[in-house]
Amino acid sequence: MVIAGTGSGVGKTTLTIGIMSALKKRGLEVQGFKCGPDFIDPTYHRAVTNRISRNLDSWMLTEDSLLDIFTHGSKNTDISIIEGVMGFFDGKSPETNEGSTAEIGMLTKSPVVLVVNCSSMARSAAAIVKGFQSFAEGTNIAGVIANSVGSEGHYQLVKTAIEQECAIPVLGYLKRELAIEIPERNLGLIPSIERGDLDSLFDKLGDLVLETVDINKLLELSVVKPLAETNGPSLFDKKKEASVRIAVAKDAAFNFYYPENLEMLEANGVEIDYFSPLANDALPDNVDGLYLGGGFPEEFAHKLASNHKTKQSVKAAIDNGLPTLAECGGFMYLTESIETKEKIKHKMTGIIPGEIQMQSRLTAIGYREIKGQNGNFLLRNSMAKGHEFHYSTFRETGDEIQPAYELKSRRGNQKEGYLIRNLVAGFTYTHFASSPSIVENWIEKCLETKDAREQRG
Repeated sequence: MVIAGTGSGVGKTTLTIGIMSALKKRGLEVQGFKCGPDFIDPTYHRAVTNRISRNLDSWMLTEDSLLDIFTHGSKNTDISIIEGVMGFFDGKSPETNEGSTAEIGMLTKSPVVLVVNCSSMARSAAAIVKGFQSFAEGTNIAGVIANSVGSEGHYQLVKTAIEQECAIPVLGYLKRELAIEIPERNLGLIPSIERGDLDSLFDKLGDLVLETVDINKLLELSVVKPLAETNGPSLFDKKKEASVRIAVAKDAAFNFYYPENLEMLEANGVEIDYFSPLANDALPDNVDGLYLGGGFPEEFAHKLASNHKTKQSVKAAIDNGLPTLAECGGFMYLTESIETKEKIKHKMTGIIPGEIQMQSRLTAIGYREIKGQNGNFLLRNSMAKGHEFHYSTFRETGDEIQPAYELKSRRGNQKEGYLIRNLVAGFTYTHFASSPSIVENWIEKCLETKDAREQRG
């Protein structure tokens, strides 16, 4: 079942979490998915379902790869709940459905429940739903949930109008005075990894949904024919036994990873060794590669700056040629400093000759197509897809740096990132499934490093 919205801010995430919690209370095994490149909403899905939530993106991924991820994630579950992104038809382009929730619903052949903010309207809600129904063929809008209604009477007006004019059921509602909005920060919802115990929130949302949403009807609408099997082997089939070890930074400061990236590494012979820069962990001994993902290093800049053991071990390893990928927050961590919005500067590892400055507004957002530049061992002049989303800017402080990528976006082409020795760093988050050769190239480089280390004794 796709939980879609007429636009951003209509309550998709709150209702998605509430529905997941309600289904769990019914004893069902629930799998969460998120449309588009979002690292934060899936942390909430995972916290309530106790399963890894996955991104489904029809621009970054081929249809076969998307369905492979969907099938892989849905194994051994009773129902999959796919949370939409932005408005139902919003995606890569204003001219097509590419990358939109609507396209993902059609590719996965999923029925759709449309969430409508019904504050200050009654019969007009039916006009909105009817417009979404008629806008594109094949979208299978199967039901509606009314959000932000003022009362049971208000809900009945909305329900009567929609069911009469649109011929689909209205499954229920949430009242606007419930005061259950989830706190936000500049990158969206605060990741659940920082929130501590969320059980009381999930419990409350689940009870509210069970009280005013017809879960039996939702389950009835969600029963669809199984998808046809995808062509060829899965990205996640075990291909090799572990031959190299890659250290992965993972804590509240660094936790933005597509789970498929890590699983593809493991399927191809990588043993992952997690460590925490926030805990001042030294880089694990005898690792053959390093992955520094994104997150919120700026929120923990003071702590990261004072954790010298981690900084020194990471710098020494990269200086010695450890094959490293650093994305967004990881890239920021490898610069000379991070300056917060309060104009406080914190020293980072100093590997990359430049400084990060946090801004009060978004400095980059959107899809990116990237081509590796000379020396980029991960891409080797091939193409991959990913996205950028950050409030930071980078200012070079030394000689002209060697970029990691040629980046293509709606604003044109430009050079981005930084290369030195075996370090590939930049603001772009890359989805490995868009270019699986990244995994093979990284392992090959790690094996070279491992062999050289063993020869040195």
